Amino acid sequence: MRALLSPYDKTGLVEFARVLASAGYELLSTGGTAAMLKNAGLEILEVASVTGEPEILDGRVKTLHPRIHGGLLGKRNNPEHISEMQEHGIEGIDVVVNNLYPFQQVIANSYATLDDALENIDIGGPAMTRAAAKNFQDVVIIVDPSDYSEIGNMLVAAGVPLEYRRRLAAKAFQHIAVYDTVISDYLRTNDISSKDKSSFCLLYTSDAADE
Repeated sequence: MRALLSPYDKTGLVEFARVLASAGYELLSTGGTAAMLKNAGLEILEVASVTGEPEILDGRVKTLHPRIHGGLLGKRNNPEHISEMQEHGIEGIDVVVNNLYPFQQVIANSYATLDDALENIDIGGPAMTRAAAKNFQDVVIIVDPSDYSEIGNMLVAAGVPLEYRRRLAAKAFQHIAVYDTVISDYLRTNDISSKDKSSFCLLYTSDAADE
């Protein structure tokens, strides 16, 4: 069993990762998230060691790879999917923890520039979240740290029921929908050219929702 941990909001992540590890999950992560979990004494498998590719373009491309998305989208009850996964060295990912760059918080600053905004448009995070949510029969997707405790108890016991997985998938798609709506509204309605583009340079981006 394998869990991919890549949330921007890392509240409670170490504790939840410990629960996953105790339940027998191999923990997969990248960058700062992986470093934080390693510092907490957890054994972490780096995404780059799975993909065989380094992070590139200042970390913009990390998890956009068939060995990640194949692991998320492969249907475990489909013999052809299983055969293809084995052929291409793809291992299934059973749990995904992800939430997205703080775009809304960044643009709330009146001095945020277009570059600041664009750097906080997450690509890989929504992609992996959508993939996991689409395949919720096989993958548990978690976007809200407040769900860690209940889901952790389920994973340690009998597993997460299908109906609960469906609700988590719906929550994940709503998380992305709100995020995309904020981005769309910002790009459609803001007069970016009127802002002093040298005044705000603090970026919030991290490896949190890796691409």
